[in-house]
Amino acid sequence: MRAVLGKTTSLVTEVWLPVAAFLAWWILSSTSTSLYFPPLSRITTEIGTVLTARFETDILPSLQNLGAGLAVSVILGITIGLLLGLVPALYTALQPLLEFMRAIPGVALLPIALFMFGIGAQMKVAIIVFGAFWPVLMNTIDGIRGIDVLIKDVARSYTIRRRDYLWRIILPAASPQIIAGIRISVSLGVILIVASEYVASTEGIGYIELQSARQYDMDVMWAALLILGVLGYLSNVLFRIIEHRLLRWHRGLRGTDQGGPQ
Repeated sequence: MRAVLGKTTSLVTEVWLPVAAFLAWWILSSTSTSLYFPPLSRITTEIGTVLTARFETDILPSLQNLGAGLAVSVILGITIGLLLGLVPALYTALQPLLEFMRAIPGVALLPIALFMFGIGAQMKVAIIVFGAFWPVLMNTIDGIRGIDVLIKDVARSYTIRRRDYLWRIILPAASPQIIAGIRISVSLGVILIVASEYVASTEGIGYIELQSARQYDMDVMWAALLILGVLGYLSNVLFRIIEHRLLRWHRGLRGTDQGGPQ
């Protein structure tokens, strides 16, 4: 009973402000005659139209490119992060290069990505991979380097096989920071997919927004913006559910598991 009450309270706390903002926007904009700020009732109608008529042509490609880019970023970030975290000399040697590359915004590589990959999905995935890779990489390295030396010494003293050492000790111990890096990458991925669809694109949510703004179709433009916001929120909720399940042992160890999202 206490767990159910806690979940209900948490849900109400999370959704009351968006619901209140939505209702206030609906009421205040109901009599709007502005070209740039149409009534929310017209915007929600366009949301339904976009989701039904343009899902396969625009919404689905954005979701596919976002998923592919994040998957590659996570795999590369964890793999390379493991290597650099376990070999301090290699990390020290590569650190200046890593810091230099990390300082370059993903959107700054759009011209190069266009030249290398053209205007298709490969360019968009490449931009997401470059931008979303760094939080996973750096958090993986920090997570591994922050593991208690005593834990590593005990593992070596018991001559644990390297595979078990990685999967049962290193990765679980570093997983809280790795998960934190992935969460940042998810947010960056949503930003980068929109940015990549602004330039020389013929599909995607960002393309809908840009084209509708150029045509002064503000209802569709606002609809695309709201779809992007909902997409970002839902991706964060989905990741929180995954995080809750993956790190249940960590919260239980610290006594902080309060029955989050299931």
